[in-house]
Amino acid sequence: MRLPTWLAHHLAALRALLVLTVLLGLAYPLALVAVGQLPGLSGRADGSLLTVDGRTVGSALIGQSFTDADGNPVPRYFQSRPSAAGDGYDPTATAASNLGPESVVDTISTDPEKTSESLLTQVCARSRAVGELDGVDGRRPYCTTDGVGAVLAVFRADGLTGRITRVVSVNQTAPATPFLTVWQGVPVELAEPDRDYVAAGGLITPVRGDAPADPAVPADAVTASGSGLDPHISPAYAQIQVARVARERGADPAMVRRLVGEHTTGRSLGFLGEPGVNVLTLNLALDRAFPAR
Repeated sequence: MRLPTWLAHHLAALRALLVLTVLLGLAYPLALVAVGQLPGLSGRADGSLLTVDGRTVGSALIGQSFTDADGNPVPRYFQSRPSAAGDGYDPTATAASNLGPESVVDTISTDPEKTSESLLTQVCARSRAVGELDGVDGRRPYCTTDGVGAVLAVFRADGLTGRITRVVSVNQTAPATPFLTVWQGVPVELAEPDRDYVAAGGLITPVRGDAPADPAVPADAVTASGSGLDPHISPAYAQIQVARVARERGADPAMVRRLVGEHTTGRSLGFLGEPGVNVLTLNLALDRAFPAR
């Protein structure tokens, strides 16, 4: 007995579904799991976890913070780059800040939930903090000395033209001191919370200042990676931390610098990406070589 065409088509589709489910939904995943347990691959397949005295301390593939209970950097450890993943390096919330070069004006409000920092202010604050922690010049172009974006809202009599009637430092509020006293003959005011100076007609004007064109604090020390999970920092960022770590551990800076070199990886295939220093493996090596006093 010949089946109706529509029923034959449905049965063929069902057979294909069952076969593909077994092959791709069961056999293929199980085969990959089995391959992942082969000697030399099992550690990577399980997450490249690192242990100390039988206790898991992290993964070589996922970054983590080296801070105390209050979120302050622990001086004897190398510090990781910032992270925008959840509360920091959260693999279940991997993400970037999604802020770009035009994010230069903070949202300042009396309501803490409505307050947010621009990318520029985040970079300025981080650079200042790293400079203070590691004893280097934390100044950066377009940043104030108190660690916010050096940005003015300039108001003119005829919109974009005419004489300047008012100038506001949009990222500074009382009791701060304006980073400039006067702009083109007009006194600079502090911003007031819950005021939108852009909507009010102010022309946003970043001010470069006298910071060096090549900052001492490298870019990866002040910006998060795209995933928020990057376990590496640049060799340049590691180098400015050597003196602090050596001092805190009572170690020879040359020995600490040698450990940094041993934990620096080159470019993939010799030309992809940039060299990096794995912060967790470096700090574990430091604990073995120079235990905390």
